[in-house]
Amino acid sequence: MHDRGNRGKSSEDDTLFGTISYQNKLRQSLQDMNYLLSREYPAKSSLTLVGNRYKLRSRQLLALQGMSCSEKDKSNRRAKEISAEDLNGKTLYVDGFNILILIETVLSGGFVFKGSDECYRDVSSVHGTYRKVNQTEKALILIGEILTGLAIKKAVWIFDTPVSNSGKLKTLCYELAEIHGPNWEINLEYSPDKFLVTKNRLVSSSDAWILNECTTWFNLGAYIIKNMYPDEKPPNIVELL
Repeated sequence: MHDRGNRGKSSEDDTLFGTISYQNKLRQSLQDMNYLLSREYPAKSSLTLVGNRYKLRSRQLLALQGMSCSEKDKSNRRAKEISAEDLNGKTLYVDGFNILILIETVLSGGFVFKGSDECYRDVSSVHGTYRKVNQTEKALILIGEILTGLAIKKAVWIFDTPVSNSGKLKTLCYELAEIHGPNWEINLEYSPDKFLVTKNRLVSSSDAWILNECTTWFNLGAYIIKNMYPDEKPPNIVELL
């Protein structure tokens, strides 16, 4: 599995997400989207309505979808979230591609978006095939260091079996673990989302469905980003609320 460029940034992103005018448009879009979702309007039609009103591009729609959240879902997720201090001695199940691609994107200088539920999300996608990038090993080592510092009993990475190269990524994770020492286990699952929300597992993900359905969760993505940039605002992080 060879390195292939960087993760998550398109040539148009600096304009779509980095300019004040577009950020103001996205902020208004997010307020409208949250309003509609909180009144139980369907997510798909709400996204279409808001996108048409503000003439949003496809990548802006992806970002808006990730940032938006109903008040009901936000309260539900907040009630199930635990703090870093509560992780001591626990086993944490990590939504593998979700967390890894987020940190790869941050390290690549791609845009990442803070959601209404305090989760950070990117607009990258594996499209059925995962490709290692220049930042993959650095991201895994960084995540391992953070997990070790959290004093958890063990981290269990869950990757999608149907995604090409997931087996090679599993091998890479174990190779890095032998060198750098994090205590983790790597599993491949055909239905990772359903696996993560069963048996009262403590999970780490920013996937909206998983957060709504799980028993407890830890916001690992946000914790890592805050530790990467403790005294400054991270580059290319879009926070609209």
